[in-house]
Amino acid sequence: MTLCRPPHQGAKQRNLTFAEEGFRGKKRSKKILDAAVMTFHHKAYQLERRVSTHLIHGQSKMESNLLLKQLSISGRIDDARQVFDEMPSRDEFSWNTMIAAYASSGRVAEAKQVFDAAPSKTAITWSSLISGYCRSECPSEAFRLFWQMQLEGERPSLYTLGSLLRLCSKLGFLQRGEMVHGYMVKTRFDSNVDVVTGLLDMYAKCKRIFEAECLFESLRDRRNHVVWTVMLTGYSQNGDGFKAMEFFRDMRAQGVESNQFTFPSVLTASASVLALSFGAQVHGCIVHSGFGPNVFVQSALVDVYVKCGDHVSARKVLRSMEVDDVVSWNSMIVGCVRQGFMREALSLFRELRSREMRIDDYTYPSVLNSFAALKEAKNAVATHCLIVKTGFEVYQLVGNALVDMYAKLGNIESAVEMFRHMPDKDVISWTSLVTGYAQNGSHEKALILFCEMRDAGIYPDQFVIASILSACAELTLLEFGQQIHANYIKSGLQASLSVDNSFVTMYAKCGCLEEAHRVFDSMQVQNVITWTALIVGYAQNGRGKTSLEFYDQMLATGTQPDFITFIGLLFACSHAGLLEKGQYYFELMNRVYGIKPGPEHYACMIDLLGRSGKLNEAEALVDQMAVEPDGTVWKALLAACRVHGKIELGERAAENLFILEPKNAVPYVQLSNMYSAAGRWEDAARIRRLMKSKGILKEPGCSWIEMNGQVHTFMSEDRSHSWTTEVYFKIDEIMMFIKEAGYVPDMNFALHDMDKEGKELGLAYHSEKLAVAFGLITTSPGLPIRIFKNLRVCGDCHTAMKYISQLPGLS
Repeated sequence: MTLCRPPHQGAKQRNLTFAEEGFRGKKRSKKILDAAVMTFHHKAYQLERRVSTHLIHGQSKMESNLLLKQLSISGRIDDARQVFDEMPSRDEFSWNTMIAAYASSGRVAEAKQVFDAAPSKTAITWSSLISGYCRSECPSEAFRLFWQMQLEGERPSLYTLGSLLRLCSKLGFLQRGEMVHGYMVKTRFDSNVDVVTGLLDMYAKCKRIFEAECLFESLRDRRNHVVWTVMLTGYSQNGDGFKAMEFFRDMRAQGVESNQFTFPSVLTASASVLALSFGAQVHGCIVHSGFGPNVFVQSALVDVYVKCGDHVSARKVLRSMEVDDVVSWNSMIVGCVRQGFMREALSLFRELRSREMRIDDYTYPSVLNSFAALKEAKNAVATHCLIVKTGFEVYQLVGNALVDMYAKLGNIESAVEMFRHMPDKDVISWTSLVTGYAQNGSHEKALILFCEMRDAGIYPDQFVIASILSACAELTLLEFGQQIHANYIKSGLQASLSVDNSFVTMYAKCGCLEEAHRVFDSMQVQNVITWTALIVGYAQNGRGKTSLEFYDQMLATGTQPDFITFIGLLFACSHAGLLEKGQYYFELMNRVYGIKPGPEHYACMIDLLGRSGKLNEAEALVDQMAVEPDGTVWKALLAACRVHGKIELGERAAENLFILEPKNAVPYVQLSNMYSAAGRWEDAARIRRLMKSKGILKEPGCSWIEMNGQVHTFMSEDRSHSWTTEVYFKIDEIMMFIKEAGYVPDMNFALHDMDKEGKELGLAYHSEKLAVAFGLITTSPGLPIRIFKNLRVCGDCHTAMKYISQLPGLS
């Protein structure tokens, strides 16, 4: 039998459950807090009595100065001024204390009044006011006083210089910082470690890292942990994450201890280069050094883990925090959004609200972005209501996110309403709406808003330029796009891959293949989007074989094709009649690159088979599709049936389109045209009546030409243009020339029941022919004529254009 002592009282205490221990801990914490509150109130009461006693009975100058100092430190500036005014006599300390009290509280105008009234001014007097202006970010006043102080024979102190350097660091005033540096060298202040640390910080924040490195090297044996931390932070803030990490290793090797300022900086650097392993090692150092509970360090840990994709570790750090910190939660939410975990981001937002944490203006933008990505319009509107209730709607960051969210949800009216009511608009505000218009098909409105933005004095950035070029490409506004290009070059903005890709696309869509290729060749970096833009551009402009050559060049550079690239390739094969090549690419995309064909690829293949006259194979491909055929597929099949007169198959395609796109006029018009071409006028009229009974309106076909910055639009048999007489005279002349050259009107595209002469005239006055005639009249010989059309060019006009382009002497 083993004997043992009964457990003592301390052991019993240790055996308490976690809940009981936590409860007692909370009771102890509450007692400490209550005692602190009582002490605070007691001191406040004593101070209040001293103020009252002073005002009623008066005290000695020393006691008055002491009371003045205590009131200033406690933030009771008005009471301090009352004591100051009641003092029968004031000394230098009284004046300096009052000036410093006003200056430190941001009341610099009142500080200046007291300063001007001071009978004598010492270096401390000047420094107090200069420091106040520096805190209030008034550089002009601060430096004026700095020079005036020296003119009046007072030498600035280390405190003065430190305040000025912090101001230069915060505002990025490099030249003024260099002036302070020069003064410090002349007055031999540059030997002081604290002053050099301030200089080092200023140069680093002004992006002059070389000068910061020189200062760091000059310190040699006098480097303390502050100097190391400032230099490390400079590397991190200047985007050199690897250098910051290397510097942290050197710092550790030198035996310099890190602190709550060092760790966040090196973690930020790790996050910027996605160095998860290094960040985890720093985490180990943090735990070992005892800075784990620090809220700033924990927030940086959450940030590095979530940016590196380690959501599990990020959540562990977040859950371990003793204090709910909204910055850490924001980092977690932003990280989830950036990596596409929208639902997880919204789940965190709901949890954040359930904890009754104080949401700030950095929380909402990521949440709104998630709603836009998930197309959750109802929840988006509810969150907008919450934003209004909490007063965050006036914040520029939140306002921009709301405009962007509504635009991405397709609710352009709400986006415009939000934009118009924003008190302050920056380039992001304008970009959000311009991009919203462009993405929602309102390209003209996007251009108008862009012009308004320029009139408002807002300089465009790379994002808005990319969006506006997209609008120019869709509207084929070459001259406007060229103006954007010229302004972009003049602006000196940093080269952007997105903008360069947009230029290639815009020039290609406007038919300027040489310009597109020139931009392509000037690019330092080309990605798959760049190559695809060129491949699609050449394919759309009838250069299918050249388009395929670019694909081979792309593969030679090691660039892998994507989903869109194969659409361009199949489109090129379709328009070049390369059936075997198209079938090869269609099979290649899945077998080699693992890209599953989408409806767009099937539509291109059906168009290719249709153009090759293989309607049976096209129908079989539709029936064998791995995905559900959409409107694009049936439109391609219907167009092929229209060309080859396959009415029964065309009827099947049209009937599917009636279901999928009930408000689309294309299947009704195409089917009606098929009936007309076959002479089935009653069936054609029936389809037209059906279309009219459903309230479906056909988009009128039109062609346009841009001339001297003005767009001239023509419709079939249009006589509204101011040059109508000249245009129709030119058309008759053109038709005579091309008929002599062998052109024969294709009556299959004359869709009205009339005699042969009437049909010929109807074909002659199609909108694209009228636009060509106007271009020949107004364009100098030798210059290209670019005609654009909103609908597909009819076969007869396509043939006519070939003859027109070959005839000499048409001026």
